[in-house]
Amino acid sequence: MQMICMEWERLLSLKRQGDTHKRLRKEQDETRLGFEVDYDRIIFSSAFRSLQDKTQVIPLSKTDFVHTRLTHSLEVSVVGRSLGRIAGKRILEKHPHLGEVHGYRFNDFGAIVAAAALSHDIGNPPFGHSGEKAIGEYFKTGEGKNYQKSLSEKEYQDIIDFEGNANGFKLLAASKEGVEGGLRLSYATLGAFMKYPKESLPKKPSAHISEKKFGFFQAEKLVFQEVAQELGLLRTREGNDISFSRHPLTYLVEAADDICYTIIDFEDGINLGLISEDYALEYLIKLVKDSINTKKYNALVYTEDRLSYLRALAINTLIKDAIEVFIANEYKILNGTFDVSLLDKSAYRAQIDDIITISIERIYNSKEVVDKEIAGYKIISDILDVYSSALVRKMDNRASNYDSLVLRTLPEYYRNTDVSLYEMLLNTCCYVASLSDGAAILLHKKIMGMEI
Repeated sequence: MQMICMEWERLLSLKRQGDTHKRLRKEQDETRLGFEVDYDRIIFSSAFRSLQDKTQVIPLSKTDFVHTRLTHSLEVSVVGRSLGRIAGKRILEKHPHLGEVHGYRFNDFGAIVAAAALSHDIGNPPFGHSGEKAIGEYFKTGEGKNYQKSLSEKEYQDIIDFEGNANGFKLLAASKEGVEGGLRLSYATLGAFMKYPKESLPKKPSAHISEKKFGFFQAEKLVFQEVAQELGLLRTREGNDISFSRHPLTYLVEAADDICYTIIDFEDGINLGLISEDYALEYLIKLVKDSINTKKYNALVYTEDRLSYLRALAINTLIKDAIEVFIANEYKILNGTFDVSLLDKSAYRAQIDDIITISIERIYNSKEVVDKEIAGYKIISDILDVYSSALVRKMDNRASNYDSLVLRTLPEYYRNTDVSLYEMLLNTCCYVASLSDGAAILLHKKIMGMEI
């Protein structure tokens, strides 16, 4: 029996929120392609700029060696562009009508994946992934738990499971007064960005990788559904629980991120002395043993140059491998039944697992990381407590003079209490998430009276 599949013609939609006419690829200005405009809009956004002072792995690190969210995102976009272009060339060979009839080029795929990859961490809070957990914990076990009875089940789940991916979608696509459609990206790029195309409940109802987390808040449900329907994503659940299959190019965005954090977090660990150089080089050589030029490698005198060579070779090896998995499973991806990441099917899965295992042991669980994640928890919890309490009291017309003073430190948009309690609390979470590590520390000192 033939399964229903997504169609590339719809998946590559150039439509933007608010459009009243169809955007055709063959009518695009080749010097200012719509998908490339997406990249430009993201890179010039204030949310993207804040990534320069947000933790990637090592929180608040004072060394120049390690990556921030910004440098990580730029690297992921470069890898994503390569993945998209190579995959696009192969897809156009399999489906020539995409080019001959509709005018699509292989660079279009690269531009979409690059833009989505550039923004993949744009919604992440300060202090790494512990920042997401800290926001959720405040409302799950802290003072914020008192708001549960006033929220719907899904609204409360949005907040206690605060998700950087959903916040990223909000930043990219949500309208606010005077700014319709957020950054007004093409629906193809928004689709490729949506790693987990479902709402916060039900939580992990299946083993499918697209349902591991959630990708939009209740506040953006209608926008999300509009994008999914325009792209022809497949509904994966009937009834009131919204869930769709992934956009196929999301797998390439995910692969770009997986490749970069696997190899480059490992490199950061070496540069920080958390992993011995000899040990690390041995692990990387295992990954690239089929393609390494031994003569060239042995001619490199310095460890830094050897590491750089192995890193480039490892990334290139994993790009080629991910493409083969993607093309071999294109039909499953288009009908929504491919349920793991591309790297999970990698021919180098064993070597990748070895690198990730040592990274967890030596980097992610290192004393420096753990100590500063603890500090991040306290900082985020305190900021959320002060602002959410002040906003709720203002909403109830019982704000104190201190509340009024504190709220003057919030950007005007986040002071609005003429909304539902859910929207107000969610906006407060999103404000905290927008802070860079340094800004969060400085704000915490001010509101705690530690700096005047």
